[in-house]
Parts: sequence; C-alpha cells; structure tokens
Amino acid sequence: MLHNIAPGRPPHVEEPDDDLAFSSIISEASARCADSQAGVFVKAVRYVYHVVEDAFYTFLADDGWAIASHIALSTLMALFPFLIVLTALAGFFGSKDLADQAAGLFLQTWPKQVADSLSSEVHDVLTTTRSDILTIGAALALYFASNGVEALRVALNRAYAVIEPRRWYWLRLESIGYTLVAAFASLAMAFLIVLGPLILEYARSHIPFFVESNERLLFYARYGITISALVVALFILHAWLPAGRRGFLQILPGIVFTMVASLISGIVFGQYLTRFASNYVTMYAGLASVIIALVFLYFIAAIFVYGGELNAAIIKSRLPHGVSLQAAQSLKRADSQA
Repeated sequence: MLHNIAPGRPPHVEEPDDDLAFSSIISEASARCADSQAGVFVKAVRYVYHVVEDAFYTFLADDGWAIASHIALSTLMALFPFLIVLTALAGFFGSKDLADQAAGLFLQTWPKQVADSLSSEVHDVLTTTRSDILTIGAALALYFASNGVEALRVALNRAYAVIEPRRWYWLRLESIGYTLVAAFASLAMAFLIVLGPLILEYARSHIPFFVESNERLLFYARYGITISALVVALFILHAWLPAGRRGFLQILPGIVFTMVASLISGIVFGQYLTRFASNYVTMYAGLASVIIALVFLYFIAAIFVYGGELNAAIIKSRLPHGVSLQAAQSLKRADSQA
C-alpha cells in the first residue's frame, strides 16, 4: 500500500544528528580525562602518604628522638667553643666586633625569645679577653666545637642507612674543617653587614630616591643572606657529611622540609614562650635560658633528622627491586669516582 506523498517533495528520511554525536564524544573524552587525572592525583597522594609514613617509622626505628636530643645537647655545648674560635679569628683579622656581628647574624634566625635568653651570655663570651686564645685553649675550643658536626654526621648516617668506612681521625679532621669553614663564612657575612651602612650611605648620596624607598627591602635582604647561607649549609651537610653520595634532587625534598618546618616550629615556639616563658623561670630558675635554647634546638634537630629520613624514604621508593639503600648510595659514589 503506497503512502500519499505530496508531489514534488522527497520522502522524509531520519538522519543522525551530527552535533549530538560530536558532543557525546567530547563529553565521553572529558569524562575519561577527568577520571585519568583523578587517578593520577590519587596515586600521587597515596605515594606521598606512604613515603611520609615510611620516613616516620624509620625515624622511630633509628631512635630519631634520642639522636635529636644528642644533636641538641652537642650543638649547645659546641656553640660557645665555636664563638671562642670566632673571636680568635676575628682578633687575628684585627676586628673583634666582627665576631659580635656574626653571632648576632646567627641568632637572628632564632625566635626572639630564644635569642634574648642567650644574647647576654654570648656577648660575655665574645667580649672576654683571653690570654690562651691562640694556644691550647683555641685547639680545645675547636675540637669541642666540632662535636656538633659529628652529631649531625651520626644522625645522617643512620637516616641514609649507610656504614661509615672512614677512619675516626679523618672524620674528626673533616669536622674541624667544616667548623673552620663555618667560622670564616660567618665572619665574611658579618663583614658585609659592617660594610652595609657605608654602602647604603654611598648609594644614598648618588641615588637617594632608590635607597630611601628600598631601605626595608635592604633590611629583609640581610635575613635573606642568612637564610641562603643556611640552605647552602644544609646542602653541604646532606651531600658530603655522611658516607656515600647523593644527587642534588635526592636531597632537595628533605632540605625544603627542614627549612619550612623549622620556620613554622620557630614561630610556634616563639608564640608559646610569649605566653608561658614564666613557667621555665619558675621551674628551672637560673637555668631557664639554657633549657629554652635546648628545647628549641631539640625541635630543630628532630626536624633535621626527619628531613634525612624523608630523603632516604624517597630514594628507597625509586630503587629497583633487590637493590638496597646502602648499595645504591655506594654505587653512586663509585660512579662519581670513576
């Protein structure tokens, strides 16, 4: 039976809607891309969680809290011998004021409440005249100052799971060398600070608008130099102080964590001391300033040790199956020597 069709008009044929098909393809592709991105994000979060968890449990297994207390006590005991060495070197160069400037530069990275508790003792050490400073006293001060470096070496060797193959006397000489380098670097930065007002005055006479409008920037630049020196020191410690060798990118995460966590810890501890510093005075009496500095150094040392454990956990997570962390670092060292 034929349908009635109007003359001159073609029969109606159902054709697929091209726009609708194209939109469905785009939406399906977008959904797949979103699912893929979500999957990558979940994997990244899971990886970070496992690395952080592994670093924490390794920190506990390596007696991280005890090592942190060892570093804190060794650092505090090495601080004043280090200042004595600093004073001797500054006197050798003809300006003992440089040692005072260097100590102030070092203490300005600490919370104000902690730095104030030690500033008077530090000033007494730096201004006291000693007759044996260039004889046996300086040698003993240098030896005891290097104990802080040795404590850091023990912590990093445990964190990176390496066994120290070098002789103890070479290690001690290396620690003394690091101590001297730190002292010279501190004096160099202090010298720049002493020259700062002269440079500022000279620049003000030539470009007054620029200097007057950027004094605050120059003020913060002083802190920037100190923080940069700390970052360089952390790179040196992680790369060369423990046994084995590690690449730049392998130690970068732990250094970033150490800097950020130390900043947060300093702010929080400073706020705590602002409200409850009297508790230390009533509990420890004349030892309050020492205990405050010791507690602060304990927190910083724990963060430092965990930074090493974090680097080790990341390195371990990327190793091929069957390769240990110690063997990987030994292979890197052998390759660099070859």
